Amino acid sequence: MIVYGRNPVREALRGRRSVKRVWASSNAAREEWLAGVDVERADEEKLEQLCGSPDHQGICADAGAYPYADAAGLLSDEQALVVCLDQVQDPRNLGAICRVAECAGAAGVVIPDRRSAEVTPVVCKASAGAVEHLSVARVRNIADWLGEAKQAGAWVYGASADGIPYERPDYRGRVVLVLGSEGRGLRPRVADACDELVALPIRGRVESLNVSAAAAALIYGVLQFRAHAT
Repeated sequence: MIVYGRNPVREALRGRRSVKRVWASSNAAREEWLAGVDVERADEEKLEQLCGSPDHQGICADAGAYPYADAAGLLSDEQALVVCLDQVQDPRNLGAICRVAECAGAAGVVIPDRRSAEVTPVVCKASAGAVEHLSVARVRNIADWLGEAKQAGAWVYGASADGIPYERPDYRGRVVLVLGSEGRGLRPRVADACDELVALPIRGRVESLNVSAAAAALIYGVLQFRAHAT
C-alpha cells in the first residue's frame, strides 16, 4: 500500500507497519521527522504516479499491507469504547471516523468485510494517519458480532433518528456505538441487535448529520458522560 501525505507517512513510520520505501520532494525531505530515514528523491510527477493522487504533499511511502486487528480483543478493557460501522462506504467518512476514534482513545473500530470501505491510502489520508495507531477490525457479520459483544458484557447503542435522546443512557462500562451507512442508516437486523437506539438532536432544517459528524458527536458525548459520572 502506498500511503501519501505528510501526516499519513509520518504516522506510518511511527506505527505498526514496516515501511519499505519513502519517496519525497526536495522540500518535503527536509522534515525533521525524516531524520535517519532513507528517502528517495522524486519530483511532483513521479510522486503522483506512485500514489495515484495529486494530494501527496510532496511525500509518499510503501507501507505494506494494513494490519487489521482481531475484533475479539477490542472489548478486553472494562471501559472499552468501540465504534462499529454498518456498511459505511465512503473512504473519507471512514478515515474521519477513525481519526475521531483514535483521538478520543477508543479501543477500536469494527467494519464488515463486504460492502464497506476498507483501509486504503485515501482512508489513511482522511484519518491523518490515525489508522496507524487505531485498532481496525473486520468481521463477517455485524449483527452477529454485536451479539458477541453483548455476551462479552458490552452495551450496544445504535444511532437512529427514531432513538431516545443520546444523553439518556448510562455509558459506563463496555460500550459499542453503531452507525449506519450513508443514506440508509442501520439495517433492520443490525438495529435489532442493539440494546438501545439513540438520536442526536436535529434543530435545523437539514434532516441528518453526516455519519462522521454524528460519530464525533456520539463519541465525545460518551466521554463527557464518563467525565461527569460518579
